[in-house]
Amino acid sequence: MRSVELLREVEAGSASGAPGLMAGGADDVDLLRAHLYDLLAALTGREPSDDILSILAGSGGDENPLGKACSALAREAANAALAKVKREYFDLFVGVGRGEVVLHASYYLTGFLNERPLARIREDLARLGIEATGGMSEPEDHVALLLETMAGLVSGRFETEPGADRTFFERHLEPWAGRLFDDVAANSRSSFYRAVGDLGRIFIGIETQAYALDA
Repeated sequence: MRSVELLREVEAGSASGAPGLMAGGADDVDLLRAHLYDLLAALTGREPSDDILSILAGSGGDENPLGKACSALAREAANAALAKVKREYFDLFVGVGRGEVVLHASYYLTGFLNERPLARIREDLARLGIEATGGMSEPEDHVALLLETMAGLVSGRFETEPGADRTFFERHLEPWAGRLFDDVAANSRSSFYRAVGDLGRIFIGIETQAYALDA
């Protein structure tokens, strides 16, 4: 699994905001979905850089809930001080001993780290022929790695059977990722990451509804 490089993805797109993804056969909607998965993976996988904040500040959205969440994140990025955003990331997700929000499926589903959900994810990644390499030292149930996997499945970066994205989402993100982003959005001591959480919870909700309608 390649590490998320949001700056590279966005710079490869057009000035109009088209996601720069190398995807075989994916349509525009799937490219946008993959872009959002990559974006959320980048923002949860590591503290943002000044370049990423600058790119986000120049983005935006329309008047639907997802577009409004994108615009709100763009406003936060435009007004953010990099040191403050890095501090938000540290306090929320790293902390002294542990952050305020734990980014692992095992914790949300069992209350403990490195439990059965992690084993199931590893089994499914092996079945799909997807291998985690470099990038992050976190276990595979870290939300950033799961979001990045979804980006690859949706965009066609991974050669898998049709419907693999839906199965992976329903098994490994739907049961808990919405609650995670709810917790991020509810944190009163952050501002930039509250906007990230809001975008994440809306996007995961849309994906959940879309997969359910496609059942």
